Amino acid sequence: MKFKFAICAILLTTSSFATAQVASHQQQSFAVASTQLRPAGKPVARVNGVVLTDVDLVREEYSIFPYAAQHDGKVPTDMEPGIRKGALQMIIFEELVYQDALRKKLTISPDKLNKAEAQFKQRFDTPAAFQQYLQSEYKGNEQALREKIKRSLLIDQLLKAEVDDKSSVSLAEVRAYYDKNGQRFQYPESFGIQTISIIPPDKATPAQLQEAKKRADAAYTQAKATKTAEQFGLLAEKISEDDYRVMMGDHKWVARDHMPPEMLQPALKMKDGEMSSLIQVGQYYVIFRMNKHVPAGKTPFDMVKEPLRKEMEKNKTNEVRANLDKKLRQNATVETL
Repeated sequence: MKFKFAICAILLTTSSFATAQVASHQQQSFAVASTQLRPAGKPVARVNGVVLTDVDLVREEYSIFPYAAQHDGKVPTDMEPGIRKGALQMIIFEELVYQDALRKKLTISPDKLNKAEAQFKQRFDTPAAFQQYLQSEYKGNEQALREKIKRSLLIDQLLKAEVDDKSSVSLAEVRAYYDKNGQRFQYPESFGIQTISIIPPDKATPAQLQEAKKRADAAYTQAKATKTAEQFGLLAEKISEDDYRVMMGDHKWVARDHMPPEMLQPALKMKDGEMSSLIQVGQYYVIFRMNKHVPAGKTPFDMVKEPLRKEMEKNKTNEVRANLDKKLRQNATVETL
C-alpha cells in the first residue's frame, strides 16, 4: 500500500522536494520535451465541498514520478497527462478516505501523534532546516503541520481496517489457486548451456568460410582442455564471437523447442558437465557445454507459495481498494475543476 505513513508525502511539496537529495542510481537524462510542475494553489477538485489544490496534485505527481525532482520538477510531456490523471484520482481518494475516517470518529492518540511528529522532524538535518521548511510550507504554523500529520495517520488507520486487513490471503487460498492453475507453474524441458561460437561474415567468400573453419577447429581444441563451467566461460569471453561471450557464454535456460536441431540431438544424449563436439549450424560453428538438462515438470508449491501469496495479496488489495473508492463515491459530490 502507498499509505504506509504519509508523512513522506508532506515533504513532497513545492520547494522542499526540488532540493531533495537522491541516490545516484535514480539519475536519468530527459532527452525529450518536458513539462514543468509548478503548483500555484489553484483549485483542481472539490470533494464534498473541500477544495483540493494543485499543491496537493503536484505532491502526488512527484510521488508517482519521483525522477522529476532531479530535473527541476519536469516530467516528459507525453507522460504528464497520465501522471496527472493518476495523481488527481489519488488525492480525491485520499480525501474521501479522510472524510470517512472523520465520520466514523476515528482518533489518533496524543502519544502516537507526538511520535509521528518527532519522526518527521528527524528527517531534517538540523533544527534550522526544519524551521525553514515550516516557514516555507506552513508560514511557521507548527499546529498546521501537526494537523497534516494527523490527517495522514487517520488515512492510514482507516485503510488498514478497510483495505489491508481485508486483503490478506491464507496459505489454503494460495494452495487452491496453485492446484486450479497448474498449467501456469509447468515448465518445459530446458537446457542450461554455455556456448563458444565462430561466425563468418555475412555473404562470406569461400576463403572466409575456410578461415572460419580453422578458427573453429582451434577453438574446439582449446575448449576440450577446459574442465569446469568457469574455465569454459573464461575461454568464451576471449574467443567466442556471439553476443553471449560477455556473459561467459551462458544462455541460462534454453527451452527444447528453441534449440536448433543440430544442437538438440546431441544435447539429448549428453550428461551434465559434458561438452559437445564442434557443430555446424548454418554457416556458424558452435561448441556448447551442457551445465544442466532439466526435464519438463511443475514448480513445487513450496517454491512458489510465498511469491504467489504476495502476488495474490497485491491483486486483492487493488480490488478491495477499488471497491472502497466506488463505495465512498456513491454518496459523495466530487467535482474536477
